[in-house]
Amino acid sequence: MCPRSGNISQWRTAPLNKAPPVDSQRCRCAVRPLRSFPARNPEAKTAWLLKAVTCIDLTTLNGDDTPSNVHRLCYKAKHPIREDLLKCLNMSDKGITTGAVCVYPSRVADAVQTLKAIQCNIPVASVATGFPAGQTPLTVRLQEITMAIGDGATEIDIVINRTLALKGQWEELYKEIQQCRDACGEVHMKTILGTGELGSLTNVYKASLVAMMAGSDFIKTSTGKEGVNATIPVALVMVRAIRDYWGKTGCKVGFKPAGGIRTAKDALTWLSLIKEELGNNWLKPELFRLGASTLLTDIERQIYHQVTGRYAAAHDLPMA
Repeated sequence: MCPRSGNISQWRTAPLNKAPPVDSQRCRCAVRPLRSFPARNPEAKTAWLLKAVTCIDLTTLNGDDTPSNVHRLCYKAKHPIREDLLKCLNMSDKGITTGAVCVYPSRVADAVQTLKAIQCNIPVASVATGFPAGQTPLTVRLQEITMAIGDGATEIDIVINRTLALKGQWEELYKEIQQCRDACGEVHMKTILGTGELGSLTNVYKASLVAMMAGSDFIKTSTGKEGVNATIPVALVMVRAIRDYWGKTGCKVGFKPAGGIRTAKDALTWLSLIKEELGNNWLKPELFRLGASTLLTDIERQIYHQVTGRYAAAHDLPMA
């Protein structure tokens, strides 16, 4: 089992501030083949889409979130694909659910109560630490973690202070993330880098390493609120940082892209990236999640088309 936090001194032989820059052009070239997913037939494509469903953090992070929105979200998380469609695919007895539901701290209790009422034990994730900007004082951010866990959250998605990354204050960033790790205790912690605001792929790589060394269970691309969210070149840098860290420490850290992932085709591209770069062992909810609010709707439409031969009308599929 991996330790909860690494030792940044292990890496001082190659200080982060002196690390060579990431070649952005080579990253873009490397990801071009991923745009064509290697599913050779409709059945294989459907199987991969069902795999994607099990890795979704079904999310609502809106200013108008209410208990009723969260109730509907949780029910959809337990029943992500219509039962009759799963029966046609001989998958109705497989217990397919989404990987988790993700809400604001103030809605955690609603999610926990709803999932208990419908007898579903999927994790409840909560964003915290001044989401999405991460600009509130550290003491307030730590209190937010404690509050969410107290209400029943079993996963916490923290956001880093991007100012520290942009100023190259990697030791300070490490210490902040480590304090968040301590506040989370045994609760699963995902660290959002806010890659669209880090300025360069080199900073993305460095921030990824620091987050993992500080004890993150997952590293996550974005809040979904930035101007630029999850992109494949950025993801390539992050998953190769995960691979480097695994090679150095033997610890497997998960990966979660979030923001702008809306179509079944997008989901297949992300699955292809993980399969090619990290291998099949990462293709499970324990090590890979997709942060999305509308992705599930398109995946269900594609599965409906595979089963019936036509695309669903808006009223044919339950809302998430």
